[in-house]
Amino acid sequence: MIPVLAGAGSWLASIPSPGSNAIHLGPLQLRAYGVMIALGVLAAAWLANRRWIERGGAEGDIANLALWAVPAGVVGARLYHVITDYQRFTDDPIRALYIWEGGLGIPGGIALGAAAGVWVAHRRHLPLGPLADAIAPALPLAQAIGRLGNWFNQELFGRPTTLPWGLEIDPDRWPAGYVGPGTFHPAFLYEVLWNLALVGLLLWVDRRRWLPRGYLFALYVGGYALGRLWIERLRIDPANEILGLRVNEVVMGVLLVGSVAFLVFGLVRHRGEPREAIAGQVSAVPPGADVDATPEETSE
Repeated sequence: MIPVLAGAGSWLASIPSPGSNAIHLGPLQLRAYGVMIALGVLAAAWLANRRWIERGGAEGDIANLALWAVPAGVVGARLYHVITDYQRFTDDPIRALYIWEGGLGIPGGIALGAAAGVWVAHRRHLPLGPLADAIAPALPLAQAIGRLGNWFNQELFGRPTTLPWGLEIDPDRWPAGYVGPGTFHPAFLYEVLWNLALVGLLLWVDRRRWLPRGYLFALYVGGYALGRLWIERLRIDPANEILGLRVNEVVMGVLLVGSVAFLVFGLVRHRGEPREAIAGQVSAVPPGADVDATPEETSE
């Protein structure tokens, strides 16, 4: 393996990959990919809950929402990966269930997770605008932490590079026919850093109340899509294409255009209107609604 340091006093020569995709805690062995996803979910729930309470929301609302949105998001993310890379599973379909090996498509996770969240919010009579604003910065935080699982699995790397932060990849994971230094662009790390920067941007914009209520989520979608577009251009792993572009590039392009159009529409529609205080609307629950009930128990 290429040494981490080229010599005394030198800069970082490369980033090593973990020797195992498992984390050992005594006799217990955990898949690092799953651990990183779990940590990301916990961090996101903490941030979203804190922001929701600041807006006047009730303690427990985010936890109840996450009980439905998180599993739905994981299922949606896996379905997206399996559908867009179906040829990887045609010979052994059961591998579509091996989520610990990696392979979660963020667009599918956003779509199904958001759908579940909207459904739960509707059943619990929670206002969607403030809720979306509270959750928006939490999602890229979860994605940033979860992406570290790709590092343990030695996946999501880009073209070969000799830059000091090139990622070492074991030869058995190199692209077919590749001969070179064995270091590649750490695409997973670029996405981690991009997502963390996006968290900061969303918090900053929200603090200044530049967007109408509920539109911060669109900024998150557009910001994430923009980052994924240039990161996808670095990737060299096989992928299905549409008109010469990777499927993810096409999807991210559609999401970027759609989110920008939605933001422009919102800014024009609410031009000149002051952003009202949020706390009063969050607590507004229809009389007789059981806010502690599960989605099935809450009456419409």
